[in-house]
Amino acid sequence: MDTDEKVPILREGFLVKRGHIVHNWKARWFVLTPDKLLYYKYEGGKRDSCQRGKILLKDSVITCPFLEYENRPLVFKLQTKHGVDHFLEACSREERDEWAGDITAAVNKLQATDGGTLIQKDAAESCLHNINLSKVLDSMYDVHSGMKLSNHVEQGSTYSNCFSGSAVVDWLVFSQLALTRVEAVTLASALLEEGFLRTVGLRSVEALRTAALSQQFIDDSTALYGFSDSLKKRGSVKSERSMSAVELSGKVIKRGYLLKQGHKRKNWKVRLFVLRSEPDFLHYYDPTKDDISPVGGFSLRGCLISSLDDNGVPSGVKGNIQGNLFKIITKSNTHYFIQAPTHQEKMDWIDAIREQT
Repeated sequence: MDTDEKVPILREGFLVKRGHIVHNWKARWFVLTPDKLLYYKYEGGKRDSCQRGKILLKDSVITCPFLEYENRPLVFKLQTKHGVDHFLEACSREERDEWAGDITAAVNKLQATDGGTLIQKDAAESCLHNINLSKVLDSMYDVHSGMKLSNHVEQGSTYSNCFSGSAVVDWLVFSQLALTRVEAVTLASALLEEGFLRTVGLRSVEALRTAALSQQFIDDSTALYGFSDSLKKRGSVKSERSMSAVELSGKVIKRGYLLKQGHKRKNWKVRLFVLRSEPDFLHYYDPTKDDISPVGGFSLRGCLISSLDDNGVPSGVKGNIQGNLFKIITKSNTHYFIQAPTHQEKMDWIDAIREQT
């Protein structure tokens, strides 16, 4: 969680986020606080305690619905004050509208209380309003004139593909994207805030944790940074058997993001589950793919569903799980282990599925 444990959580749950650089979609756990939207990764069935990014809400603009993605009708767009677009997809229209409503309310509240009580903008930050951070990032990536990645050693550990804080500031001033080093630090802090840059090693992580908003990035040769993880290429996923049209013709009873354990590798992945009746089927989709076909599913006829105790790890379950597990055994004796984000959601899913079995 964020460093301040007392920060109220207005809403939390899974959303699927489009990457900034490689435009792939990834499921992340989002936490809405009064002034920012934080997001985390799930690793091995448990939420990573390390925050993957944050979106500052002050002066942000929401577009809901955002209908430019043909295969993703449940997307809304959040544009920050620096003009960076974040595309977020919910599991249903209701969820999408509730997320957009809660974020809009938080943004409006920030504007209402912005009578000089919030952090004063300094001259350097006011200059950032006309800067397109995506274009700054493109320049940083330029093979010929961009930032040079290299290996650095910090406190005995070697970090690859990174650069120092002072090298970033040097480059921003040299490229005339900032007039002074102070302005360059503010610009680099904005890149960090938007998730375009990430902290590497202890020094930069500690600075991010303790610094005020405008000093999150440090102009220092020992503080290390790198480009965002979202650049890493995705592994290819083999699609499973195709579904018949009859299976998908039933009425949608319930839909939502749940974690499912794989049958072969036993790894946990976020899937969009859709429960249908007449015929009674439970299908699951890969939210990272634009494909509108499910990657798997099964008939609920003759299925057994049971809630699993959170004390200890049940037989057949692998990974460092969060809890809220339930199991479905199909008529053909295939075992599905599924994890809900909360106890209430687990019970809601069990009740909904039992009504169809």
